Amino acid sequence: MNIRFTLPLLCALLCQYTSLSAQLQWREVMPGVWKGTAGTPEKVTLLNIAAAKPDSAALGKLPSARFPLDRNDISVKLADGKVYLRFPLEKNEQLFGLGLNFKTVNQRGRVSQLHVDHYGGKDDGRTHAPVPLYISSRGYGVLVDAARYITVYAGTAVRTDTKNPPVLHDRNGNKQWESQPYSDAVEMLVPAAGAEVYIFAGPTAMNAVQRYNLFNGGGYLPPKWGLGFTQRVPTLYSQQDIVREAKEFEGHNFPLDFIGVEPGWHSMAYPCTFEWDPNRFPDPKGFIINLANMGVKANLWLNPYVSPKSSLYAPLKSLSGSHTVWNGLVADFTLPEAKALFREHFLKNHIALGVSGYKMDENDGYDKWLWPDVATFPSGTSAEQMRQIYGIAMQQMTDEWFREQNRRTYGLVRASNAGASRFPYVIYNDYYSHPDFITALVNSSFIGVLWTPEVRASKSAEEWVRRMQSVCFSPMAMLNAWADGTKPWSFPEVETAVQEVAMLRMQLLPYLYSTFAQYRFEGKPPFRSMNLIDGFAFTPQVNGGKLDATLNPYEAKTRSELKDQYMMGDNMIVAPFFAGDSSRKVYLPKGKWYDFYTGELAGEDGVITVKARLDRIPLFIRDGGLIPMIPPRRQAPKPGEVLPLEVRVYGSAPGDFLLYDDDGNTFDFERGQFTRVLLKAANGKGSMEKPAAGKPFGYGPKVKWTFMTAQAK
Repeated sequence: MNIRFTLPLLCALLCQYTSLSAQLQWREVMPGVWKGTAGTPEKVTLLNIAAAKPDSAALGKLPSARFPLDRNDISVKLADGKVYLRFPLEKNEQLFGLGLNFKTVNQRGRVSQLHVDHYGGKDDGRTHAPVPLYISSRGYGVLVDAARYITVYAGTAVRTDTKNPPVLHDRNGNKQWESQPYSDAVEMLVPAAGAEVYIFAGPTAMNAVQRYNLFNGGGYLPPKWGLGFTQRVPTLYSQQDIVREAKEFEGHNFPLDFIGVEPGWHSMAYPCTFEWDPNRFPDPKGFIINLANMGVKANLWLNPYVSPKSSLYAPLKSLSGSHTVWNGLVADFTLPEAKALFREHFLKNHIALGVSGYKMDENDGYDKWLWPDVATFPSGTSAEQMRQIYGIAMQQMTDEWFREQNRRTYGLVRASNAGASRFPYVIYNDYYSHPDFITALVNSSFIGVLWTPEVRASKSAEEWVRRMQSVCFSPMAMLNAWADGTKPWSFPEVETAVQEVAMLRMQLLPYLYSTFAQYRFEGKPPFRSMNLIDGFAFTPQVNGGKLDATLNPYEAKTRSELKDQYMMGDNMIVAPFFAGDSSRKVYLPKGKWYDFYTGELAGEDGVITVKARLDRIPLFIRDGGLIPMIPPRRQAPKPGEVLPLEVRVYGSAPGDFLLYDDDGNTFDFERGQFTRVLLKAANGKGSMEKPAAGKPFGYGPKVKWTFMTAQAK
């Protein structure tokens, strides 16, 4: 057979089997943010689906910074239809991020394949938010914007041509031998013909996180009611059952701002109709009005798979994938026509009735029931890409619906990825380890997502109150009773302790709301790893390494990490207790730190031991820290409400706090309808700036100043 090769065809064939090495050409696209392009990036990427617009003004306010790496030490190779990336690492550099991890904070020395999935109990890259971003302790971040299963070798592999070869040790007689030699690089394998790479400068790790969040439009500012307490009711509750439950919260004087309506509201669920069941919910609009009259909003559960019983099924069939999930269609959300059908249906049947938001379940994983990687979609988007972007696509379109109504929403999602910081969703899952939940909360601060350590059940009253304390110091204070109908007062012996911590959260709303405003306008995560804090000097300890023929044949060592405490805002350390703890260690950064409850000096620049009290979660405030508070109340402040303000002052150093307020419900704040006033305290005196006239401000002019440290004396 005679085959004639044209020059383009010959080049195409050769490129399949040869590799091309090159340097990335970097372009500063925003202040402190550089972009490089490797090969030919795909049309569907994480940031394209998130559709965020950088906040250039806020980015311009961050400290100026140069390109943080040696460009000559960054390499890219294109081979076999894949992108091979390599970034340099210094000797003592630590790496954070690379997805929502539950057991580890420092990711150096780990191999991960970043893959949207349920969390399977180990940090291997399969997780709810496998964001391909790492933050360095040296003060920079690297993001690979590709909607693919990216494999990351985070300082694990050693090249033969390395500039920094590890020391050679003879294991036969040298105790310095280690199973994992020093590696001076992060290497990534992207299974695509191209990818866009972003580098976020510091100079600090916090600055790098801020740049990432602001590049994606800033963090989300929830409505005030979203920061109150929420109860998710049992699956088959009717509208009468739910109203009765809301009245029980009134009777127990327990906070409740919004209530989660689980699958039984659908006429069919798994897959879903997205239409009200006429028996359990004969009057959806009346039900929502009834709740609203009690000051409670309704949040609807759903999964995205369209039931054959739904009116959406027929028009969506040609706009959906080749495979079903639970016999339901998987809509192709990269198609505008599919999104438009969902929008019309959801606006008419939910949002127009007053529904406040959604819990978007089951869009993360379990390979055995989710669409397989052999599935096809009408847009040409691959099944792998669809797996990586489905959660952010759902967040983007639902957020858009509420923005059209000028109403803020706040809800839950199971899957997320890069570009999600501006979305009104908090991640949750079916895993249920209390300590690991706190580690996930710590890790969420590196990757621009929010996470809730929700409460579902407990084996004892002690565990119940400990879990409730943690959830009240998280982005969403939630009791998820969908399976067994538990209530905050299910353990009567600790009902008072649980009520007190829930009320404390409500008292702290001025502080918490101002902290979320920082997230929106400055990119600072509201709940922060200690590794992001100025004055951080924690020294990890080397553990383990004892030879064991079966359990540890290579004498691998581990390093301790600070993964069980975190900052809430600028001034407060939160250090939860877990069931069975009689005491715990708390690390305090540089400077003096004071007990939140008493004002007494707790310590400075070191590790302290705290004894457990069942009725308190340990909280510590920095020297000069101001904590604005309101009186205890069951529900978040309503628009136009004016409340008395107490400001607690800790320590002897002069301090200030930027108190933020707006109407708490709309996006008018993005058009300048908000108030910021400076609170200042020094030498036993406090002052508050006079708020500008004509803009929302929900606090009275007479402030109660409480100098906690003076009281402790």
